[in-house]
Amino acid sequence: MADFSAVLQAFKSALCKQVDVGGLFARSAIAYKWKAPWRALLLREAVAWRLQDLLEQSLELSRMGHVLGARILLRSAFETLAMLIYLNRSMRGVVAGSLDFHIFSEKTSRLLLGSRDKTTTTESISILTVLDGANKRYPGLSDWYAALSESAHPNYEGMLVAYSTADTQNHVTTFKNRWSEMHGKGHEAALNACFEVFLHEYDDESSSALEALETWVEQNDSKLEATKPPAK
Repeated sequence: MADFSAVLQAFKSALCKQVDVGGLFARSAIAYKWKAPWRALLLREAVAWRLQDLLEQSLELSRMGHVLGARILLRSAFETLAMLIYLNRSMRGVVAGSLDFHIFSEKTSRLLLGSRDKTTTTESISILTVLDGANKRYPGLSDWYAALSESAHPNYEGMLVAYSTADTQNHVTTFKNRWSEMHGKGHEAALNACFEVFLHEYDDESSSALEALETWVEQNDSKLEATKPPAK
């Protein structure tokens, strides 16, 4: 495996720096008169920026021996990855006819602009809903997330197992930090796995799904105009 730090730095230098609405209209004036494709594109790029940042910080923490923090950041990276997977599946759903475009549009608002602390007027979609959708495309993703959550939460693994060993014969509990011992060796492999799935969803699936959505909107514009909900 190539040096993962170098891989992340190379991707960082290639991150999208700007989305120009004028350029989007030149690409498809019909598709981008609707806000949903634009919001989908913004969300795609925000995911890329956040995921690269999380993975870079998680890698650095793990190499310094701070494995608990590294795993908590990796958990957040899987949540961020799930957002892109959920978005891509939603775009495919619109094109396939299994998801109403106007409902999809509302979803893009909630994914991009939603909050739980009422910072915005839009309520975010539950991350568990997003993860469930992502798991339908990548069975086992929820298992990764659940394992990382056991580290993040003060449960049995996150407390007693991570900070102590037991001599059951002499009834002695000895405290020590065991995070590196438990998860240090496999952490970079887990980071790489997360990134590989992301690259496929970002480079291949997301671009293809967005192009398909643009074409679908162009073909169904009149119907969308006739069925759009009244402005709030």
